[in-house]
Amino acid sequence: MKKIAVFGSTGSIGQSTLAVIRENPEDFKAVTLVAGKNIEKLISQIKEFAPENVYISSEENAEKLRRLFPGLRIFCGEQGMEDISGRTDFDVSVSALVGVAGLAPTYNMIKNGKTVALANKEVLVAGGKLIMDTAKESGATLLTVDSEHSAIMQCLRGEEENKIEKILLTASGGPFFDKEITDDITAAQALAHPTWSMGAKVTIDSSTMMNKGFEIIEAKWLFGVEAERIEVVIHRKSLVHSMVQFQDGTIMANIGPKSMQIPIAYALNYPKRLQNNIEKLDLFDVCELKFEKPDLCKFPCLRLAYEAIAKGHSAQVALNAANEVLVAAFLSGEIKYTDIPKGIEKILAVCETRKMSAVKEILDFDGKIKTETRELINSRKI
Repeated sequence: MKKIAVFGSTGSIGQSTLAVIRENPEDFKAVTLVAGKNIEKLISQIKEFAPENVYISSEENAEKLRRLFPGLRIFCGEQGMEDISGRTDFDVSVSALVGVAGLAPTYNMIKNGKTVALANKEVLVAGGKLIMDTAKESGATLLTVDSEHSAIMQCLRGEEENKIEKILLTASGGPFFDKEITDDITAAQALAHPTWSMGAKVTIDSSTMMNKGFEIIEAKWLFGVEAERIEVVIHRKSLVHSMVQFQDGTIMANIGPKSMQIPIAYALNYPKRLQNNIEKLDLFDVCELKFEKPDLCKFPCLRLAYEAIAKGHSAQVALNAANEVLVAAFLSGEIKYTDIPKGIEKILAVCETRKMSAVKEILDFDGKIKTETRELINSRKI
């Protein structure tokens, strides 16, 4: 039986991970649950899965958990995150914390040579070289539970001797692919994703296609392919999860149901597949598979991601940091939807080039860019 640590257990990926564990009790045991503020959801998960280690962000909530579960190891705060991510009493960790907050915990797990199933794009956007170099040094295994990157990983399995011509990264196009993007777009409209149920921040990133920009950077690090060989393809039905084109012209595609439990289960049980109760895809019901090119003028965040890759590491950290602040500002009603790419472009235009080879250096620069982005919002200069 594999022992599983779920970092971000109360989020959408975390809940899908626990669903896989729930359906396969003889194969997996959730030994560590890490949450942020959703204590009610965490309490419910503790009662069901009986973990050995639990993290909650605030001391107040940690004390409440200590009263409810006196025999449980409970961690909280910054030091608590450092301690729980440094533990080695698990076989596989799912890293699904939102934003750059996932960088340090993921680094700690990789440094300890653990198997990490990555669901946090920002970890590789902000610290790709550091994470990949550390994994190589420690012997850690880095897997992925993103549906697109899992698809690519599956297409490449057994193809080590064959040269990749191109990675075809599919995208649903979000809620605005076939609609006009205006200053009047509301948060509710942007959060109405046509295909996937995700957290608010990730859903907004999907609507602007910034998530695809992040995934290009992620694929670059995971599969050792330069950005010029990674092409975004709009596929509205979200049945083809991504493809790989090889040098002989062959295109290998991963096609399957729209369920995050499939890539999660594949990562947890890698390289063996698990039986599940998800309704199987009937190709005779699909009829056609349509692919379209994204409009980089309509979705400037995708263009900005390519530009950040060309500029280097510090620009990629800035891309992520500025986006995180701007998306939060949009969701709170401070800025317009169209201000998200405008603000990112302004930040990238003045971003300094800085060498960063440690987690603290990356996080310090991330904090600097977030402060500058906040100042930009406050001064209404977007």
